[in-house]
Amino acid sequence: MAQDTIQTFIDRVVQSPAPYTELDRQYVTNRIFALIGDGAAQTTTSADPIDLVAAMVETAVANGKIEDAPSPREILESQLMDFMTPLPSAVNRGFWDRYQQSPSAATDWFYQLSKANNYIKTRNIARNVVFPAQTPAGKLEITINLSKPEKDPKAIAAAQTQTQVSYPLDQLCMTNEGYLGRLGYPARSNHRIIRMMLGGETWGFQYSPYAYFAEHAIFLAKEHRPMVINQHAFTNLLEIVRQLPTYFVGSNADLPIVGGSMLTHDHYQGGKHTFPMMLAPVDREIDLGVTGVTAGIVQWPMTDIRLRGTQPEPLITAATKILKSWIDYSDESVDVRAYTDGTRHHTITPIAYRDGADYVLDLVLRDNQTSAQYPDGIFHPHQDVQHIKRENIGLIEVMGRAILPARLKAEMAEVSKYLLDQPNQIAPMHQAWADGLKQANTITEANVTAVVHQAIGNTFARVLADAGVFKRDAQGQAALDKFIAQV
Repeated sequence: MAQDTIQTFIDRVVQSPAPYTELDRQYVTNRIFALIGDGAAQTTTSADPIDLVAAMVETAVANGKIEDAPSPREILESQLMDFMTPLPSAVNRGFWDRYQQSPSAATDWFYQLSKANNYIKTRNIARNVVFPAQTPAGKLEITINLSKPEKDPKAIAAAQTQTQVSYPLDQLCMTNEGYLGRLGYPARSNHRIIRMMLGGETWGFQYSPYAYFAEHAIFLAKEHRPMVINQHAFTNLLEIVRQLPTYFVGSNADLPIVGGSMLTHDHYQGGKHTFPMMLAPVDREIDLGVTGVTAGIVQWPMTDIRLRGTQPEPLITAATKILKSWIDYSDESVDVRAYTDGTRHHTITPIAYRDGADYVLDLVLRDNQTSAQYPDGIFHPHQDVQHIKRENIGLIEVMGRAILPARLKAEMAEVSKYLLDQPNQIAPMHQAWADGLKQANTITEANVTAVVHQAIGNTFARVLADAGVFKRDAQGQAALDKFIAQV
């Protein structure tokens, strides 16, 4: 057996902050043998726990302990990494002890722990394509998301016949902490959640396994309940940035089309990243009639009202005032309708962060109507840009960071070949777009990637403009002023 590989891993376990010590070595050894078997094993020259665990997963496959398939591999990897992970009680104690030094000391420690035990899939995330693009909307951030593993074919097939399991209720419930995983459902043996109090109730704070930006955090309600944007949500967001002043935090909208992919569980997203929208200047100031709040319209493709003040309470008052007005506001001249056939269409994507001593609350107006002309959504990427982005525009994209589908990497390679007049298999949906690029540019081997990247950035700027409720033209801004006046 690959004694060196296993013993190196056990050395790391007993030296880590996990609950094991040198006295536990034999116990840990036998626990690991039970999982991977004790026959001929894979070896690795690396001392990195991720590489050691990968070798032990191969050992388990070779020994017939697990099937050679994505789900069993992920479950075993998580079980092995759990040996290096302190118990939830110890993680929470470690976090709040360090919080007494500073909020950053606490989040730095928890973030490093979540990377070290491979809960945050740093190697997967490194595969993402990321580049900036200077566009008419400003400098945007473009990412092609390659980090999430492809669906397990066996899990897809099994889903047709499997009995539906309702535990955990969803992937955001606290019951995921330490959950073994199953076919088609992620392994969470090495998952840890920090408990914190918001609005008199228990919430959780964790990191996203497939982060879209630095220290991509998730804040989740202990109670399983649908997402809702209301005064309580504004209060929670500002309380989070009071407790964690180096982080921003925001919420997806709480309606389909304009909302996120998980509306069934109340949660927020945050982290240590400055998004393009946060850097966008205020176009013009407005008066909301709330003492302690300065407000303005942000120069941004989507309709963003920025509130700023030294105390959270006036911002909560102003935000609630705007939300209540927006929910019932209609202006047919710009296709803004609060209700059709009794169905509500208006909500807000809110984002909170700190700027020195100030609290800042950005409120992005959202409208989820559909029409015969725009069946996917009037304020959703229109059909002519869906070859690049057809998915919902959620919190992260609202702020100027595109999360584009993995398919684009291969598709853009074929577009590049087409632009260079090389043999290619360009997708028909990209043909007209690529023809426009050919006409507008002199394409060479040296510049083709830059041309394609710039074109993707410009398309994403158009996507944001499509999602903007009050357009950045004279008619749209006059309509916005009309809305502000009635607020």
